[in-house]
Amino acid sequence: MSLKQKLPFLRWSVWRFALGMPGFAKTGQIGDGREQACAAFVEQHARRGDVDDVLSAMDDFAYKKSMLMNVGDEKGALLDAAVRRADPRLVLELGTYCGYGALRLARAAPSARVVSVEFSAANAEVARRIWAHAGVDDRVTCVVGTLGDGGTTLDVLATEHGFTAGTLDVMFIDHDKRAYLTDLQSVLDRGWLHTGSIVVADNVRIPGAPKYRAYMADQQDKLWRTVEHKTHVEYQSMLPDLVLESEYLGG
Repeated sequence: MSLKQKLPFLRWSVWRFALGMPGFAKTGQIGDGREQACAAFVEQHARRGDVDDVLSAMDDFAYKKSMLMNVGDEKGALLDAAVRRADPRLVLELGTYCGYGALRLARAAPSARVVSVEFSAANAEVARRIWAHAGVDDRVTCVVGTLGDGGTTLDVLATEHGFTAGTLDVMFIDHDKRAYLTDLQSVLDRGWLHTGSIVVADNVRIPGAPKYRAYMADQQDKLWRTVEHKTHVEYQSMLPDLVLESEYLGG
């Protein structure tokens, strides 16, 4: 890892990323076209049908071209391990962005269906391009919406994608940090989780999801059994982060 990769403030794309964050909350994109550029980079440089090569190309783009809000390679390894332990058949991701997380989920669980929820239609199109190039678009789906839209997206998941009582094996949360806890509660209210279901949450320290973290701490060995993985914010090694891996104990 080069010095610029270790120290994010030395990279212009990181500064541009920070400047674009106010708009990101509204559009889901940084505003300089990096998401579409990532898809084009993958199509140009990664071997078609090779998931490993597509993920590697996305990591290369994020390190060398433009910073991306993916879970990234370091934290992605934690996600991979959690998914492999769960051996899921149905996976839900909240926060598609460019499709990187769903691609890791699909690779770690080759027999699973992965459904990813994304509020930005533009991001959904980027992700679909990348999934098609990787050859996983037959089992990875993006639903445009949010779990906080009054039940519309939850109903779509139930009626069109097979989310029923006790069917959800793994849930990866990597979207609006303010919605982590409320969206988890929405899934709990639907009864989709079962004893042993795994929920992985990214960026719990930076940008931070304090209410979610406090909830998991309060419910330790009651409703959940949680491990806090100390790691770093994606694509650098200076800023610390936390990934929470929680096993549902039922209730």
